[in-house]
Amino acid sequence: MTSLLKRKASGLSYSPTRPAWKEKPSLLYSGLKVLIVVVVTACIGLPVLVVFATSFADNQQIIQSGGYVLWPTHPNLDAYRTLFSGNLMIRALGVSAFITVVGTAIALFVTILLAYATSRPVLFGRPVVLAVLFTMLFSAGIIPMYLMIKQLGLIDSLWSLILPGALGGFNFVVMRSFFMNIPGELIESARIDGASDWKILWTMVLPLSKAVTAVVGLFYAVGIWNSFFNALLYLNDTAKWPVQVVLRSYVLQGKSMAADQLGVAVHAQPQSLQMAVVVVALVPILLVYPFLQRHFTKGVITGAVKG
Repeated sequence: MTSLLKRKASGLSYSPTRPAWKEKPSLLYSGLKVLIVVVVTACIGLPVLVVFATSFADNQQIIQSGGYVLWPTHPNLDAYRTLFSGNLMIRALGVSAFITVVGTAIALFVTILLAYATSRPVLFGRPVVLAVLFTMLFSAGIIPMYLMIKQLGLIDSLWSLILPGALGGFNFVVMRSFFMNIPGELIESARIDGASDWKILWTMVLPLSKAVTAVVGLFYAVGIWNSFFNALLYLNDTAKWPVQVVLRSYVLQGKSMAADQLGVAVHAQPQSLQMAVVVVALVPILLVYPFLQRHFTKGVITGAVKG
Protein backbone atom coordinates (compact mmCIF):
# COMPACT_ATOMS: atom_id res chain seq x y z
CA MET A 1 0.00 0.00 0.00
CA THR A 2 2.85 2.42 0.85
CA SER A 3 4.59 1.77 -2.46
CA LEU A 4 1.30 2.30 -4.29
CA LEU A 5 0.81 5.71 -2.60
CA LYS A 6 4.38 6.71 -3.44
CA ARG A 7 3.88 5.80 -7.10
CA LYS A 8 0.65 7.82 -7.26
CA ALA A 9 2.28 10.80 -5.50
CA SER A 10 5.16 10.75 -7.96
CA GLY A 11 2.73 10.80 -10.88
CA LEU A 12 3.69 7.37 -12.14
CA SER A 13 0.94 5.29 -13.73
CA TYR A 14 -0.14 2.09 -12.02
CA SER A 15 -1.63 -0.88 -13.86
CA PRO A 16 -2.40 -3.82 -11.58
CA THR A 17 -1.69 -7.25 -13.00
CA ARG A 18 -4.88 -9.09 -13.99
CA PRO A 19 -5.27 -12.85 -13.59
CA ALA A 20 -4.65 -14.85 -16.74
CA TRP A 21 -8.25 -16.10 -16.93
CA LYS A 22 -9.52 -12.50 -17.05
CA GLU A 23 -7.38 -11.51 -20.01
CA LYS A 24 -8.97 -11.47 -23.44
CA PRO A 25 -7.76 -14.58 -25.31
CA SER A 26 -5.73 -14.08 -28.43
CA LEU A 27 -7.02 -15.02 -31.87
CA LEU A 28 -4.56 -17.92 -32.10
CA TYR A 29 -5.67 -19.31 -28.74
CA SER A 30 -9.36 -19.04 -29.67
CA GLY A 31 -8.73 -20.74 -33.01
CA LEU A 32 -6.82 -23.53 -31.29
CA LYS A 33 -9.70 -24.14 -28.90
CA VAL A 34 -12.19 -24.26 -31.78
CA LEU A 35 -9.96 -26.72 -33.65
CA ILE A 36 -9.68 -28.99 -30.60
CA VAL A 37 -13.46 -28.96 -30.07
CA VAL A 38 -14.08 -29.76 -33.74
CA VAL A 39 -11.59 -32.66 -33.71
CA VAL A 40 -12.98 -34.14 -30.49
CA THR A 41 -16.56 -33.76 -31.75
CA ALA A 42 -15.66 -35.48 -35.02
CA CYS A 43 -13.95 -38.35 -33.18
CA ILE A 44 -17.09 -38.87 -31.10
CA GLY A 45 -19.74 -38.08 -33.68
CA LEU A 46 -18.44 -39.93 -36.75
CA PRO A 47 -18.62 -43.44 -35.23
CA VAL A 48 -22.16 -42.73 -34.02
CA LEU A 49 -23.10 -41.44 -37.47
CA VAL A 50 -21.64 -44.58 -39.08
CA VAL A 51 -23.67 -46.80 -36.74
CA PHE A 52 -26.92 -44.99 -37.54
CA ALA A 53 -26.20 -44.81 -41.28
CA THR A 54 -25.26 -48.49 -41.57
CA SER A 55 -28.44 -49.56 -39.77
CA PHE A 56 -30.54 -47.76 -42.44
CA ALA A 57 -28.43 -48.76 -45.49
CA ASP A 58 -29.44 -51.42 -47.99
CA ASN A 59 -27.55 -54.65 -48.61
CA GLN A 60 -25.88 -53.59 -51.83
CA GLN A 61 -24.41 -50.39 -50.41
CA ILE A 62 -23.13 -52.20 -47.31
CA ILE A 63 -21.37 -54.80 -49.45
CA GLN A 64 -19.87 -52.18 -51.76
CA SER A 65 -18.61 -50.04 -48.86
CA GLY A 66 -17.02 -52.98 -47.07
CA GLY A 67 -19.51 -53.23 -44.20
CA TYR A 68 -19.80 -49.65 -42.96
CA VAL A 69 -21.71 -46.74 -44.50
CA LEU A 70 -21.24 -43.05 -43.80
CA TRP A 71 -24.43 -41.92 -45.56
CA PRO A 72 -27.15 -44.29 -46.88
CA THR A 73 -28.11 -43.58 -50.50
CA HIS A 74 -31.32 -45.59 -50.29
CA PRO A 75 -32.32 -45.69 -46.60
CA ASN A 76 -34.77 -48.35 -45.45
CA LEU A 77 -36.06 -49.96 -42.27
CA ASP A 78 -35.42 -53.59 -43.23
CA ALA A 79 -32.98 -54.17 -40.37
CA TYR A 80 -35.44 -52.81 -37.79
CA ARG A 81 -38.36 -54.79 -39.26
CA THR A 82 -36.26 -57.95 -39.06
CA LEU A 83 -35.10 -57.14 -35.55
CA PHE A 84 -38.59 -56.54 -34.16
CA SER A 85 -40.25 -59.39 -36.06
CA GLY A 86 -39.24 -61.63 -33.14
CA ASN A 87 -40.29 -61.25 -29.51
CA LEU A 88 -36.88 -61.36 -27.84
CA MET A 89 -35.88 -57.75 -28.57
CA ILE A 90 -39.25 -56.39 -27.43
CA ARG A 91 -39.04 -58.40 -24.20
CA ALA A 92 -35.42 -57.30 -23.73
CA LEU A 93 -36.40 -53.64 -24.00
CA GLY A 94 -39.14 -54.19 -21.43
CA VAL A 95 -36.72 -55.95 -19.07
CA SER A 96 -34.12 -53.19 -19.44
CA ALA A 97 -36.73 -50.48 -18.85
CA PHE A 98 -37.98 -52.27 -15.72
CA ILE A 99 -34.60 -52.89 -14.11
CA THR A 100 -33.43 -49.37 -14.99
CA VAL A 101 -36.44 -47.56 -13.52
CA VAL A 102 -36.82 -49.77 -10.44
CA GLY A 103 -33.07 -50.12 -9.90
CA THR A 104 -32.47 -46.37 -10.16
CA ALA A 105 -35.31 -45.63 -7.72
CA ILE A 106 -34.00 -48.14 -5.16
CA ALA A 107 -30.39 -46.99 -5.58
CA LEU A 108 -31.35 -43.33 -5.16
CA PHE A 109 -33.41 -44.14 -2.06
CA VAL A 110 -30.57 -46.06 -0.40
CA THR A 111 -27.90 -43.54 -1.43
CA ILE A 112 -29.90 -40.54 -0.21
CA LEU A 113 -30.57 -42.12 3.18
CA LEU A 114 -26.96 -43.17 3.75
CA ALA A 115 -25.50 -39.91 2.43
CA TYR A 116 -27.77 -37.76 4.59
CA ALA A 117 -27.16 -39.86 7.70
CA THR A 118 -23.38 -39.70 7.36
CA SER A 119 -23.40 -36.00 6.47
CA ARG A 120 -24.86 -35.14 9.86
CA PRO A 121 -22.74 -35.07 13.06
CA VAL A 122 -22.66 -38.71 14.21
CA LEU A 123 -20.77 -40.73 16.78
CA PHE A 124 -17.06 -40.94 15.88
CA GLY A 125 -17.75 -38.92 12.70
CA ARG A 126 -15.15 -39.59 9.99
CA PRO A 127 -14.23 -43.17 11.09
CA VAL A 128 -17.85 -44.20 10.52
CA VAL A 129 -17.77 -42.75 7.00
CA LEU A 130 -14.45 -44.46 6.25
CA ALA A 131 -15.85 -47.76 7.48
CA VAL A 132 -18.86 -47.39 5.18
CA LEU A 133 -16.67 -46.49 2.20
CA PHE A 134 -14.27 -49.36 2.87
CA THR A 135 -17.04 -51.92 2.42
CA MET A 136 -18.01 -50.40 -0.96
CA LEU A 137 -14.56 -49.96 -2.49
CA PHE A 138 -13.61 -53.65 -2.27
CA SER A 139 -15.52 -56.58 -3.71
CA ALA A 140 -15.46 -60.16 -2.44
CA GLY A 141 -15.20 -61.51 -6.01
CA ILE A 142 -17.39 -63.23 -8.56
CA ILE A 143 -17.68 -66.65 -6.89
CA PRO A 144 -18.67 -65.39 -3.40
CA MET A 145 -21.16 -63.00 -5.01
CA TYR A 146 -22.64 -65.79 -7.12
CA LEU A 147 -22.95 -68.06 -4.07
CA MET A 148 -24.67 -65.28 -2.12
CA ILE A 149 -27.13 -64.61 -4.96
CA LYS A 150 -27.82 -68.34 -5.16
CA GLN A 151 -28.41 -68.65 -1.41
CA LEU A 152 -30.85 -65.74 -1.58
CA GLY A 153 -32.79 -67.55 -4.31
CA LEU A 154 -32.23 -64.79 -6.89
CA ILE A 155 -30.78 -66.94 -9.67
CA ASP A 156 -32.86 -66.40 -12.84
CA SER A 157 -34.57 -63.42 -11.16
CA LEU A 158 -34.50 -59.82 -12.34
CA TRP A 159 -33.76 -58.75 -8.77
CA SER A 160 -30.28 -60.20 -9.20
CA LEU A 161 -29.66 -57.36 -11.68
CA ILE A 162 -30.97 -54.66 -9.30
CA LEU A 163 -30.00 -55.40 -5.70
CA PRO A 164 -26.22 -56.04 -6.03
CA GLY A 165 -25.69 -52.54 -7.46
CA ALA A 166 -28.10 -50.69 -5.21
CA LEU A 167 -25.33 -48.53 -3.73
CA GLY A 168 -22.31 -47.05 -5.48
CA GLY A 169 -19.34 -45.69 -3.57
CA PHE A 170 -18.65 -42.78 -5.93
CA ASN A 171 -22.31 -41.72 -6.02
CA PHE A 172 -22.46 -41.91 -2.23
CA VAL A 173 -19.42 -39.62 -1.89
CA VAL A 174 -20.82 -37.07 -4.35
CA MET A 175 -24.22 -36.91 -2.66
CA ARG A 176 -22.79 -36.82 0.85
CA SER A 177 -20.48 -33.95 -0.12
CA PHE A 178 -23.45 -32.02 -1.49
CA PHE A 179 -25.46 -32.57 1.69
CA MET A 180 -22.51 -31.36 3.78
CA ASN A 181 -22.54 -28.05 1.86
CA ILE A 182 -26.11 -27.31 2.94
CA PRO A 183 -25.95 -24.71 5.76
CA GLY A 184 -26.31 -26.34 9.16
CA GLU A 185 -28.25 -23.31 10.41
CA LEU A 186 -31.05 -24.12 7.98
CA ILE A 187 -31.41 -27.63 9.35
CA GLU A 188 -31.13 -26.47 12.96
CA SER A 189 -33.88 -23.90 12.45
CA ALA A 190 -36.18 -26.63 11.15
CA ARG A 191 -35.29 -28.84 14.08
CA ILE A 192 -36.12 -26.03 16.50
CA ASP A 193 -39.53 -25.77 14.83
CA GLY A 194 -40.12 -29.43 15.67
CA ALA A 195 -39.33 -31.06 12.31
CA SER A 196 -38.08 -34.64 12.45
CA ASP A 197 -35.09 -35.91 10.48
CA TRP A 198 -37.41 -37.48 7.90
CA LYS A 199 -39.32 -34.25 7.39
CA ILE A 200 -36.10 -32.22 7.14
CA LEU A 201 -34.75 -34.62 4.54
CA TRP A 202 -37.83 -34.84 2.31
CA THR A 203 -39.14 -31.27 2.61
CA MET A 204 -35.94 -29.23 2.91
CA VAL A 205 -32.79 -31.10 1.88
CA LEU A 206 -34.05 -32.90 -1.22
CA PRO A 207 -35.69 -29.82 -2.81
CA LEU A 208 -32.32 -28.09 -2.49
CA SER A 209 -30.55 -31.12 -4.00
CA LYS A 210 -32.35 -31.53 -7.32
CA ALA A 211 -29.15 -31.07 -9.34
CA VAL A 212 -27.07 -33.72 -7.54
CA THR A 213 -30.05 -36.09 -7.36
CA ALA A 214 -30.55 -35.83 -11.12
CA VAL A 215 -26.85 -36.44 -11.78
CA VAL A 216 -26.57 -39.41 -9.43
CA GLY A 217 -29.80 -40.82 -10.84
CA LEU A 218 -28.34 -40.51 -14.35
CA PHE A 219 -25.17 -42.31 -13.24
CA TYR A 220 -27.20 -45.17 -11.80
CA ALA A 221 -29.56 -45.36 -14.79
CA VAL A 222 -26.75 -45.44 -17.36
CA GLY A 223 -24.85 -48.04 -15.35
CA ILE A 224 -27.88 -50.33 -15.01
CA TRP A 225 -28.95 -49.89 -18.64
CA ASN A 226 -25.46 -50.69 -19.98
CA SER A 227 -24.71 -53.62 -17.65
CA PHE A 228 -24.70 -57.14 -19.05
CA PHE A 229 -22.20 -59.13 -16.98
CA ASN A 230 -24.57 -59.82 -14.07
CA ALA A 231 -27.21 -61.00 -16.53
CA LEU A 232 -24.74 -63.45 -18.05
CA LEU A 233 -23.94 -64.82 -14.58
CA TYR A 234 -27.38 -64.98 -12.98
CA LEU A 235 -29.91 -65.40 -15.82
CA ASN A 236 -30.42 -68.69 -17.64
CA ASP A 237 -33.75 -67.84 -19.27
CA THR A 238 -33.27 -65.91 -22.52
CA ALA A 239 -36.73 -64.39 -22.09
CA LYS A 240 -35.33 -62.39 -19.14
CA TRP A 241 -32.31 -61.04 -20.98
CA PRO A 242 -31.87 -57.23 -20.96
CA VAL A 243 -31.15 -55.48 -24.23
CA GLN A 244 -27.39 -55.28 -23.60
CA VAL A 245 -27.08 -59.06 -23.42
CA VAL A 246 -29.01 -59.34 -26.69
CA LEU A 247 -26.67 -56.73 -28.19
CA ARG A 248 -23.56 -58.56 -27.00
CA SER A 249 -24.77 -61.95 -28.16
CA TYR A 250 -25.91 -60.71 -31.54
CA VAL A 251 -22.75 -58.73 -32.27
CA LEU A 252 -20.58 -61.71 -31.30
CA GLN A 253 -22.64 -64.42 -32.99
CA GLY A 254 -24.05 -62.43 -35.90
CA LYS A 255 -26.40 -64.21 -38.26
CA SER A 256 -26.65 -67.40 -36.20
CA MET A 257 -27.88 -65.34 -33.27
CA ALA A 258 -30.71 -63.94 -35.39
CA ALA A 259 -31.82 -67.37 -36.50
CA ASP A 260 -31.46 -69.26 -33.25
CA GLN A 261 -32.21 -66.82 -30.42
CA LEU A 262 -33.89 -63.74 -31.82
CA GLY A 263 -36.43 -65.96 -33.55
CA VAL A 264 -36.48 -63.93 -36.76
CA ALA A 265 -35.98 -64.66 -40.43
CA VAL A 266 -32.90 -62.83 -41.67
CA HIS A 267 -33.75 -60.67 -44.71
CA ALA A 268 -31.31 -57.80 -44.05
CA GLN A 269 -27.54 -57.71 -44.19
CA PRO A 270 -26.15 -59.00 -40.84
CA GLN A 271 -24.00 -55.87 -40.52
CA SER A 272 -27.07 -53.61 -40.68
CA LEU A 273 -28.81 -55.81 -38.12
CA GLN A 274 -25.87 -55.48 -35.75
CA MET A 275 -25.92 -51.71 -36.10
CA ALA A 276 -29.70 -51.68 -35.60
CA VAL A 277 -29.29 -53.49 -32.27
CA VAL A 278 -26.66 -50.92 -31.25
CA VAL A 279 -29.04 -48.08 -32.14
CA VAL A 280 -31.90 -49.64 -30.18
CA ALA A 281 -29.63 -49.95 -27.13
CA LEU A 282 -28.26 -46.40 -27.53
CA VAL A 283 -31.34 -44.29 -28.28
CA PRO A 284 -33.11 -44.48 -24.85
CA ILE A 285 -30.10 -42.99 -23.04
CA LEU A 286 -29.72 -40.32 -25.73
CA LEU A 287 -33.36 -39.34 -25.19
CA VAL A 288 -33.03 -39.12 -21.41
CA TYR A 289 -29.74 -37.21 -21.23
CA PRO A 290 -30.94 -33.84 -22.67
CA PHE A 291 -33.52 -33.52 -19.87
CA LEU A 292 -30.81 -33.92 -17.21
CA GLN A 293 -27.93 -32.19 -18.97
CA ARG A 294 -28.57 -28.79 -17.40
CA HIS A 295 -28.12 -30.35 -13.94
CA PHE A 296 -25.06 -32.37 -14.88
CA THR A 297 -22.20 -29.89 -14.42
CA LYS A 298 -23.75 -28.17 -11.43
CA GLY A 299 -24.44 -31.42 -9.62
CA VAL A 300 -20.99 -32.91 -10.11
CA ILE A 301 -18.99 -29.77 -9.34
CA THR A 302 -21.07 -28.72 -6.33
CA GLY A 303 -21.09 -32.24 -4.94
CA ALA A 304 -17.32 -32.57 -5.25
CA VAL A 305 -16.28 -29.23 -3.71
CA LYS A 306 -16.22 -30.47 -0.15
CA GLY A 307 -15.30 -34.03 0.87
